[in-house]
Amino acid sequence: MRNLKLVLAYDGTDFCGWQIQPDAPSIQGTLASAIGRITSEKVLPQGSGRTDAGVHALGQVASFQTDSVIPAANLVIALNDILPVSIRVLEADEVPEDFHARKSAKAKTYRYRIYRGAICPPFLAKHVWHYPYPLDFEAMRQAATVIEGEHDFTSFAAVDPEKEHYEGHEGTRRQANVRTIFSSRWRQESTEFTYEVRGNGFLHHMVRNLVGTFLLVGKGTLNTSDVSRILQAKDRSAAGATAPASGLYLVNVEY
Repeated sequence: MRNLKLVLAYDGTDFCGWQIQPDAPSIQGTLASAIGRITSEKVLPQGSGRTDAGVHALGQVASFQTDSVIPAANLVIALNDILPVSIRVLEADEVPEDFHARKSAKAKTYRYRIYRGAICPPFLAKHVWHYPYPLDFEAMRQAATVIEGEHDFTSFAAVDPEKEHYEGHEGTRRQANVRTIFSSRWRQESTEFTYEVRGNGFLHHMVRNLVGTFLLVGKGTLNTSDVSRILQAKDRSAAGATAPASGLYLVNVEY
């Protein structure tokens, strides 16, 4: 068996997310079907993480094992001939047997785009969050640095009753929500505020919940010190609303 690593880019607008779902188009399911057509094997490629419905990727990573002898370079061509134009395979490489797209990952980078112009161009509408209202960029920039380092991000994690039940007691759940953020930065461009965050892992909806909270800082509803308070609260209700999926991109995964 060969172990193959794929690097993918996709527009998540028309998909239910990465994870295969019954009766709904997913990135994982679409990719699995394409691989099956080429290799005549039933495989389920494993992704570095589960992007949500409407979330995009510039460098998602997937891995799968195959008996196929098709060269990796040829597989890129064959898959892109079959896949919808909204999913592209950028690279394919043979990797060691113990490589796993999710378990082997050391860091990930996400980017979030807020379009600031009064009128959002129609071809950008599904790829940004259009927010043309006043925001204090400097306050948002300062607030973003507060989350750098190792923290319990329970306040910024989507409430998942099934996960809580599976993980058992409260202490276990809290420990499971600890992550290390290596960098957290806002960048101001001509018509966009762009947020980029790099960490060793991210919780469900974590980046979108962070963006929703930073937006409240930009509006003046919260201040920078409130971000520290929200972190310490370990309570999802203390943070801001979840930002729309359309502005979020998985940029790359490091191994």
